[in-house]
This record gives sequence, structure tokens and C-alpha cells, in this order.
Amino acid sequence: MKKDTRGQVKKLASFPGEPFVNEEEVDKILWRCSLERLKNLEVNKSGIDPWDGLAYKTYFRLGNVGDWKNSLTLEMKDRLEDVTREKFQGSGLDL
Repeated sequence: MKKDTRGQVKKLASFPGEPFVNEEEVDKILWRCSLERLKNLEVNKSGIDPWDGLAYKTYFRLGNVGDWKNSLTLEMKDRLEDVTREKFQGSGLDL
């Protein structure tokens, strides 16, 4: 995703059969979904999740590849991979 964000977004849009019509649409999606933009929205800086009381800003991390190693143990990583594999089994996605 980080190496070829534009290409991956196009691939993602094509998956449900709705490819982008032009590059301007891709640019808009990339801007709207950028981590920096989302982190800096006022609601994400100061809002609180009504379901669990957590500040929205806690949902945003650094966005660096491999940073999970600073938060998860190897056991947690393995469990997350198992759950992901189980949930996406048969979806056609190559994980």
C-alpha cells in the first residue's frame, strides 16, 4: 500500500467493478483518506467515541510500516493474522 498507494486504490476500486473514470477521482480519494488529513480533522483531535468513551485520536497511530512491533507482541500478531485469515477465507482476497 505504501509503495504504490495510487495503484492499490485503483485496484481496490476495480474489485467491486467500479473502476475510477479519471485520475482526478483518484486524487480526491487519496486526499480524503490521507492519514495526515484525517488525524487533523477537529472531530478526530477532540472528539470522544460515544460507544466506548475513547478519544478518537487514540485510533490514529504513526502510519509507519512495521510500527506494530512497538505495540503488539508476536503472540498478538499471530492471533490477529489467524483471525484475519479466518474472516477473509473464501473472499478471493490474497492475504
